[in-house]
Amino acid sequence: MSNITMMMVVYAIFIFFLLCSPSSIAVTVLRRLQLPSPLTGPDSLAFDRNGAGPYTGASDGRILKYFPNDGFKEYAYTSPTRNKTCDGLADFSALQATCGRPLGLSFNHQTGELYAADAYFGLVKIGPNGGTPTQLVGTVQGTPLKFAAALDIDPDTGIVYFTEASSNYQIRDYQTMIDKRDSSGSLFKYDPSTNHTTVLLRGLAVASGVAISRDGSFLLVSELVANRVRRFWLKGPRTNQSELFWQLAGRPENIKRNSRGQFWVAVNSYIGPSPPQRVLIIPAAIRVNENGLIVQVVNLMQEYGSEGISEVQEFNGTLYAGSLKVSYASIFTQP
Repeated sequence: MSNITMMMVVYAIFIFFLLCSPSSIAVTVLRRLQLPSPLTGPDSLAFDRNGAGPYTGASDGRILKYFPNDGFKEYAYTSPTRNKTCDGLADFSALQATCGRPLGLSFNHQTGELYAADAYFGLVKIGPNGGTPTQLVGTVQGTPLKFAAALDIDPDTGIVYFTEASSNYQIRDYQTMIDKRDSSGSLFKYDPSTNHTTVLLRGLAVASGVAISRDGSFLLVSELVANRVRRFWLKGPRTNQSELFWQLAGRPENIKRNSRGQFWVAVNSYIGPSPPQRVLIIPAAIRVNENGLIVQVVNLMQEYGSEGISEVQEFNGTLYAGSLKVSYASIFTQP
């Protein structure tokens, strides 16, 4: 049996047990929240302190807010030089370097400000009324950020934790970055009270997601091509140290904490050779507790099929999902 065949068998067995386990549930789609045509790529979702939203980034550099009766409308943008010629831009276009590409989103609920990790402009802040962005971190230690990807905010301190997926590749080189198994990603800390940025971790294998624990004692950061989630300690006897939190067969994307202190991880598992020759992709939302034990697996194949997912989060008892590959966000029944 060849190595590739053996790998396919191992993955198939893993996925079978994962999705057919007692904790696995196939949810029902309640609604699709369609982006204005021809926009794509609601990678991350956020809700403001009044519970409005979701807000999401789109392929043409805009941040959109969802209104129940009117759908998604423009709320803000991430490029300081953006103009109307960017409207309707497709993903992975070279023009995104000028127009911006917002990915990870999170609100500071104390101030009402929205923070965005823009793939080209780094860490960006939007005021409580939307509109013009303020670029907070475009370079770190004199080096321009290449591919900012994800962020989370400590609700008590307002400190922002964000990732750079790669310091070698930009988002338009996404597939090359994956094929090369790049390991130049980083985890950063930005303190808005001092405007100071600190490097927490280097050498991450495509740092695609980050989330802070409920008590603020540690961070989780996902490494896409290493198929793992790493824990970085912020408090306690292991402060400023990291360790393996969770090794899995699939590729972890964004991580979102729920109100109970558990984490939803968007995971895409591949059966077969690497893209574009892949045979099957299985998207799932996996809920784990603070010890890394799987609490629940939600099968999302029916909704996303071979396109995969970027983020899953729980808000007010409802499950929301986004994907960099499609033109809508989804609302599911709560497992």
